[in-house]
Amino acid sequence: MESTYGNRDHPDTDLKEALGEVVNRGIKRGGVILMASFAVGRAQQLTYLLQLLKCDGVIPDLPIYIDSPMACNATEIYREHSIDHDLSEGELCGDRPVLDGPAVHLCRSADESKALNHINHPAIIIASSGMMTGGRIIHHLKQRLANPQTTIIMGGYQAVGTRGRSLEEGAETLRMHGMEIPVRAAIEKVPGLSGHADRAGLLRWLKDLPAPKQTFMTHGEPESAAALAETLRSQRGWDVVEPALGDSVELG
Repeated sequence: MESTYGNRDHPDTDLKEALGEVVNRGIKRGGVILMASFAVGRAQQLTYLLQLLKCDGVIPDLPIYIDSPMACNATEIYREHSIDHDLSEGELCGDRPVLDGPAVHLCRSADESKALNHINHPAIIIASSGMMTGGRIIHHLKQRLANPQTTIIMGGYQAVGTRGRSLEEGAETLRMHGMEIPVRAAIEKVPGLSGHADRAGLLRWLKDLPAPKQTFMTHGEPESAAALAETLRSQRGWDVVEPALGDSVELG
């Protein structure tokens, strides 16, 4: 069982409202809003929410640049199969699909990505990878991290040892391409913007499940995994194992 947030709950906030507040703070700073995002699923969710915020008049009609070849391909699939996913096309004002429109730009080529370096006004760039371990987000960070007008929005969970986690924890510099880049940009995190259930959600999911022979904690830092394991032992009487990295288990 995954245990990413096994020791804590998400804040009880409205995701769209929280994102709108963060974006508007970024606009007031006057610079580019850079969103670190997973290419499939999260990039499309962010674009969807931003488009709804525009149509509701919460944020201005800023250009949105999706700067990731994989995210561009995934976005086109979402557009072509709008009835097969839960990003409702009916919520957008007008007759434009949510993930379409003149303000949504798909940047596939390296030249298109490099051209974004010349933007010096409020705009939104969505780039991967979500934890800033690679991808085009690195080039944008190198270009904009030292600018106090820049806003960087974390697009999800940041694992220990990643650049994203370093920024979350208040790093003063970030190492990229052999250089130490000073962190002067504003670092923002939107509450609830995660694909992982929190502690309460995990417990709700397994509420009606019969006790398995054994339960293995996965996909969680040691503290989170240990906390969820102890909850399952004390509340459910389950036999829970917390395997260490590299452990092998024979099933059967």
